[in-house]
Amino acid sequence: MQDKDTTKSTLFQVFYPIIANPQYHQLLEQLEADLYVKKMSTTQLIELLAIAQLKQFPSLRDISNSLHDDQFNQEIALDSISASQISRRLRELSPEICRMLFNAIKLQIGMTIGFGTLTANVNQLYIIDASTISLCLSRYPWAVFRKTKSGIKLHLRLKFTKEGAVPDDVIFTPAKQADKTQMDSLVVEETDALNVFDRGYVDYKKFDSYCEKGIRFVTRLKGNAVIEVVKESPIPQGIPITKDCIVYLGKEGTTKMQHPLRLLETTDANGKRFIITTNDFELSAEELGDIYRYRWQIELFFKWIKQHCHVKHFYGLSFTAVENQLLIALIAYCLLLLLKLKNGYQGSLLNIKRIVCSCLCELFNSFLEKLLRRPKHRSRGRQKINHEAMYQKVLLEVMNGNPDYLMV
Repeated sequence: MQDKDTTKSTLFQVFYPIIANPQYHQLLEQLEADLYVKKMSTTQLIELLAIAQLKQFPSLRDISNSLHDDQFNQEIALDSISASQISRRLRELSPEICRMLFNAIKLQIGMTIGFGTLTANVNQLYIIDASTISLCLSRYPWAVFRKTKSGIKLHLRLKFTKEGAVPDDVIFTPAKQADKTQMDSLVVEETDALNVFDRGYVDYKKFDSYCEKGIRFVTRLKGNAVIEVVKESPIPQGIPITKDCIVYLGKEGTTKMQHPLRLLETTDANGKRFIITTNDFELSAEELGDIYRYRWQIELFFKWIKQHCHVKHFYGLSFTAVENQLLIALIAYCLLLLLKLKNGYQGSLLNIKRIVCSCLCELFNSFLEKLLRRPKHRSRGRQKINHEAMYQKVLLEVMNGNPDYLMV
């Protein structure tokens, strides 16, 4: 539970879910993470790097120089630390610690949101996708992607509800690995869960396996898919679905599936046609079309984390350092989201991030005042001119014998 003492600093309140987590401190003792540490503890390292990513510091030297701010170094209880020491600690930090923190804060978010039922037949909706971050080939040779560059791939599962979207699980691999290599690790097998993914995860053998196990999924088909239509269903009027039928996918004698699937043809917001398929025969065609459109939420998440958590540039060169930095970025995102939920803020997460960065060393009640402050002046935006009303007014004046109305 979050500490409600508003006389403490914003920095303390933001990181309170870490400070007050007993399992985290037990893991530190178990792994002896701070056994021989003289200057910067694991908690201080995570706090320092999370703040650096939110403030988008470009280098380790900038992180080190941030401690020249007396207020900041007092709040974080760290007078100074060199760039090389930060690099070494980041490289040696066990990713197990960061992953444990990510899971713990994610659980707190889930308890706060409540994860209500999305539809009558879907209690849990999971969106699965991957995103690649390009790296310099000469500096990251362990992550070779193409002839001229390296890259690391984030395989992510996002849990989506009416109340919001939360990162639920993540796997990091070199970018050369295909998206579907991590498919089994991310797909949720619970019967009340529905997994949504894109064309990069199309695998007919896996689809057959999921049908046998009762794992529900919705995905988009590739343009060259071989489709055998078994039955077509009537389409209700007034919905953006143009086709609803039962099909078998794959080529006869080689890749043809043993289980039938449901195929829907619909259009996106721009009117572009696309085909989705699912092994769920209970949801309505309109519900399935809407559910697949929720997949865009994971694209928005990737965009947010790359733009605002500084994950396109890394502070370390090893795989462990890169993994730790990405996990700390996810932790920072979840901490901001938890702060937003616990304080009932209705604005954007980006606005919370900006105010947190500017109020880290201020009292928490001062932060809340700035966060929840209503604007003194509300602009109604650019007003449209009603040309028809102006014309009618001029016409009325002329008809009433007042031609001077037209003179300037």
